[in-house]
Amino acid sequence: MESSREDLVSAVVPLLKLLSLTVIGLVLAHPKTQMIPRSTFKLLSKLVFALFLPCLIFTNLGQFITLENFTFWWFVPVNVLVSTLIGCFLGYLVVIICRPPAQFNRFTIIMTGLGNTGNLPLAIVGSVCHTANNPFGPDCYGKGVAYVSFAQWVAVILVYTFVYHMMEPPMNFYEIVDEGIEIGEPQLVNNISRPLLVEAEWPGIEDKETEHSKTPFIAGVFNSISNLTMSDLDLVGETGNTRSESIRCFAEPKVVRRMRVVAEQTPIKHILQPPTIASLLAIIVGMVPQFKSFVFGHDAPLSFITDSLEILAGAMVPSVMLVLGGMLAEGPNDSKLGLRTTIGISVARLLVLPLLGIGIVFLADKLNFLVHGDQMSIFVLLLQYTTPSAILLGAIASLRGYAVKEASALLFWQHVFALFSLSLYIVIYFKLLSYI
Repeated sequence: MESSREDLVSAVVPLLKLLSLTVIGLVLAHPKTQMIPRSTFKLLSKLVFALFLPCLIFTNLGQFITLENFTFWWFVPVNVLVSTLIGCFLGYLVVIICRPPAQFNRFTIIMTGLGNTGNLPLAIVGSVCHTANNPFGPDCYGKGVAYVSFAQWVAVILVYTFVYHMMEPPMNFYEIVDEGIEIGEPQLVNNISRPLLVEAEWPGIEDKETEHSKTPFIAGVFNSISNLTMSDLDLVGETGNTRSESIRCFAEPKVVRRMRVVAEQTPIKHILQPPTIASLLAIIVGMVPQFKSFVFGHDAPLSFITDSLEILAGAMVPSVMLVLGGMLAEGPNDSKLGLRTTIGISVARLLVLPLLGIGIVFLADKLNFLVHGDQMSIFVLLLQYTTPSAILLGAIASLRGYAVKEASALLFWQHVFALFSLSLYIVIYFKLLSYI
């Protein structure tokens, strides 16, 4: 009985800490108080993205990663792919059962499939490890951040490839009536003020907008029903890449040419952002003993730099939760998604997917895919199935001009419901981990 009470306290208290920080952000940003304007929260989110988060990733991942660990940790990023695949399948079931408006079918699948694998898990790990009686030992925080950071780059690649194209405006609800004149949802999106969620996790993403960001480009390429002719596609494909005449003279099958054009319009180059660069540097430095001894450790020549980075990294968790509170203070936007679909996505993402995740993670443990005896790795893997939809999806929706208001409303309600679902499942996870 006493043990159960301790497990409950250990699981709930960290979430209450995060909730307190979120409420502070909500009060500061609430329209009735306006103690801190939205521009300040946007600036804070940029500091998190460009400074605090990279410092946190580098100092912890670089310290714990080794060449041996690199081979043992392979399932951590793979689990992001597995959770996304299962989540998308659940999203497809939500589409069949809840029958959202046809233009939101792909949106429903993506919002169910891709969870927050970055800032929120880092905040949860930080809060759990800040508790004196946490079950993960003295290296709790460093290991937890290292595991989360090691998997984060996979989610970034997914966002800039799979998610970017899945969030393309549907062709059936988009119309081009004349050269340069577009009618449909993109025109409406350009006229509304951008919500804070656009800046909350990946600031500056709206600056990556290209000529085809808000058009059904892939549908036009493969169905040949847009105003893009195949000669136009050649011109698009040459944008930013000068091809020599000797290469262009070869005949290229139409399907291959279309796939090439789509690949060239995929913004994969944007994955090299400060957090991703910090992860790559940490992996390189951590896996080379000579570099690691020069940067990490009390006697390291550059230890004063890593100590400074650790001080900056300490601001990451409170800043993230303050920004989340500022985002929630804006409230839910009007949504055409429908109440039934909103509930369906939330139940699938926050209640059903974690149950499946428990089975998958413990099956992986039985198959010896996981680090033997490391409870923190199991906890991080389980969190990848438990978090609400990624806030970054709101930014992608704004970038593509597709379901912006719906993304804002859904993310608001999911984060409200996640307070209860996370509390429930973290209690369950702690209880399960006590048997390992």
